Amino acid sequence: MPGGMLVRGDGDDSNLHHNHEAAATSSAGPMIKIDVAYGSAQHQLFVPSHSTVGELKKQIAEETGLEPDKQRVLFRGKEKEDDVHLSSAGMKDKSKILVLENPTGKVKKVEEMANVEEKVEESRARKESKVEEIKETEEMSKAFAAVGRVRKEVDKLSERVAAIEVAVNSGTKIAAEEFDVSAELLMRELLKLDGIEAEGEAKLQRKAEVRRVQGFHETLDKLKTRNSNPFHDSNKAASVTTKWETFDSGMGSSTAPPPQPMSSSTKVTEEWEKFD
Repeated sequence: MPGGMLVRGDGDDSNLHHNHEAAATSSAGPMIKIDVAYGSAQHQLFVPSHSTVGELKKQIAEETGLEPDKQRVLFRGKEKEDDVHLSSAGMKDKSKILVLENPTGKVKKVEEMANVEEKVEESRARKESKVEEIKETEEMSKAFAAVGRVRKEVDKLSERVAAIEVAVNSGTKIAAEEFDVSAELLMRELLKLDGIEAEGEAKLQRKAEVRRVQGFHETLDKLKTRNSNPFHDSNKAASVTTKWETFDSGMGSSTAPPPQPMSSSTKVTEEWEKFD
């Protein structure tokens, strides 16, 4: 009968539905309820007991909006890895888990920002170092140039000292003011050297010029002593009339500048020792 066929058909459909449920239960395990605490919110999820923590995270993401890779799932105070099954982790029906946001992403971002700041700082340090090097190079160049100018003046004065030495050695009487003027000119160059700020090689060159000037002064001091010796022939007394070169400082001319009073040669020598 048609009615009987319908009854059998309903019975067959009902059995088929139960068979599908049984198959689902056997493949993924029975459904269990998991209580999820995320922030101040509480969520209830129903998942197969044989699911992995990774699969649980996907459902948590659908419920909370927090991506799986940013989740930390803690059960009984311990974090569970993605490949661990819920049953293996001890989770069962009505188990409670805590979900925290994984700070890895934030930490990584902070580290990236720190790296950027570090690179910027390194770049700034390199620029400052380069500027400092350029500044030092410019200062050294100025020092070399200043020492060079003094050296030229000292070269001219060395000729003057040499002329006086030749005259004294030949027995010619030299006027005392010639020694005083020469000593004064040398002293002025020594003061110039003292005012030059120099480092490294420039400092060594400045020191060499200081000693050179001191040497000429000592020579003048000895020549002056010999010149004042009463045993010299007074008939040969004369003044050196060498034509002097013009000095860059404006001090030199065909006539030497007026001498400055000097108490004694010992006092001048003491002044020079300050530059050694």
